[in-house]
Amino acid sequence: QLQLVESGGGLVQRGGSLRLSCVASGGTLDYYTIGWFRQAPGRAREGVTSIVSSGTSTSYADSVKGRFTISRDNRKNTVYLQMNSLRPEDTAVYYCAAGTFYTGSPPYPDEYDYWGQGTQVTVSS
Repeated sequence: QLQLVESGGGLVQRGGSLRLSCVASGGTLDYYTIGWFRQAPGRAREGVTSIVSSGTSTSYADSVKGRFTISRDNRKNTVYLQMNSLRPEDTAVYYCAAGTFYTGSPPYPDEYDYWGQGTQVTVSS
């Protein structure tokens, strides 16, 4: 059973940066599309970005284009989310997830099979 663990969240000021990591155990990420999602209090889970298993294709939600970058290192069984120019509206719990489909569009939760427990990102104004 694939297990995912996110880390790297925290409190940062507006305009700051954070790098989130998603480490897999119990299996290899080599064959999975990985998505990052976020959920703010009272809001639905939102797809932020995804990366195909080979790392050659990525997708981003319009709200994060040009500020967030997803990458992966399959040798380390790890996917990263570099978040720059953070805004208060980026505040949420961030989750990584693994699935077997890549659509080229921002990820949709129902497309993913395995989920991490989430890491809190708080951006102060």
